[in-house]
Amino acid sequence: MHRKKLNLRRERRAIRVRARIEQDNKFPRLSVFRSNSHLYAQLIDDVQGKTLVSASTLELAKEKGTKKELSGKLGGLLAEKMKKAGVTKTVFDRGSYKYHGRVKELVESLRQSGITI
Repeated sequence: MHRKKLNLRRERRAIRVRARIEQDNKFPRLSVFRSNSHLYAQLIDDVQGKTLVSASTLELAKEKGTKKELSGKLGGLLAEKMKKAGVTKTVFDRGSYKYHGRVKELVESLRQSGITI
């Protein structure tokens, strides 16, 4: 496929996901960005327009493992920060990414740490 068509599909997918999330804005939104080498996650309060908590695999620079393993560790780190901030429930915003691989590993790690998604 052409690059323009792929980008258009990606944008439409992100809009579709966010439209469902905006209907239920009782809880903060957990937004994920995935680059080729790192994974970034942040907890956003859309009512106030502020980032409550953020974490990335850059903070785990001393840790060893595959990108997928580091994503699981990132979930644990993010869960600790969320509990300190007093947040136990959130809505997951996967953006244009499929619920697969590193993104899935992050969410499953958060769930195992006691965060409700």
